[in-house]
Amino acid sequence: MNLIKDLLGPIRLPFLILTPACIFLAMACSIYINGVEHLHVFHSLLLLVGALSAHMSVNALNEYFDFKSGLDFTTQPTAFSGGSGTLPKEPDLAKYTLFAGGLCAVMCGVIGVYFLGVVGMGLLPIGLMGMALVLLYTPFITRNATLSLISAGLGFGPLMIMGSYYILNGEYAGWVFLISLMPFFLVNNLLLLNQFPDVNADKAVGRKNLVILLGTKKSAKVYALFLSLAFLVLIISVAFRLVPVAALAGLILLPVAIWTGIGVIKHHGDVKALLPFMALNVAMNILMPVVVGIGLVAAS
Repeated sequence: MNLIKDLLGPIRLPFLILTPACIFLAMACSIYINGVEHLHVFHSLLLLVGALSAHMSVNALNEYFDFKSGLDFTTQPTAFSGGSGTLPKEPDLAKYTLFAGGLCAVMCGVIGVYFLGVVGMGLLPIGLMGMALVLLYTPFITRNATLSLISAGLGFGPLMIMGSYYILNGEYAGWVFLISLMPFFLVNNLLLLNQFPDVNADKAVGRKNLVILLGTKKSAKVYALFLSLAFLVLIISVAFRLVPVAALAGLILLPVAIWTGIGVIKHHGDVKALLPFMALNVAMNILMPVVVGIGLVAAS
């Protein structure tokens, strides 16, 4: 076996780039208010480590439980869905994967406790909700259609961005919550679209999500709605002068969003035809927080 590739497989290394993109948006919000000179560099780096630990934990635990449930043996993996495929090929790594998931969760928890001591108990509700998402995602959340739809966006949007902003500034802000709804809708869509190829396999192991509940045709319309709301949130934020006009740089991705939405609606039942739009979906998730963040920093 390719040892390094197989050891890194369960944490889904390529997917982790979403985390620094969202953390950057939170840092940009802080810079916009206080200037880059007041950004706490050590806390920013520790935030990133904690967030990456949470992301690696949920990935590894998801790989382990999907292997144990047999789901990994029935999916048709794509570059964006169906798991890494590591454990079906190397079942001896199952215990390592469970240990890695637990260790990353502990690391995230330790960093969270440190920040509680630094910034106070106001961080506790977000921290507890974040840990709940990590630990309960596969065994519980994936079996509830509503939670399955919004949990990922909640984690990478309001929880990650609001929590990071609180750590860096010692307070919450309504406009930051509004900005955090962009990744909320985008990341919800990331998971939603990635469920299209796995619908039959997911249903067979007892998962419940929107695609199983409504089918791909209606779920594609929900995808288009969420995509529209992500951009509408940005426009509203600027229209009400909550964020600077420079943040509208995010609209550079609007043509991509329109093309992707049309493609998903048109090809909802054809996995092969969906693949290019799944790739564009991933790109929007990564690029939009970064581009909007750059706009905020430029206006600081």
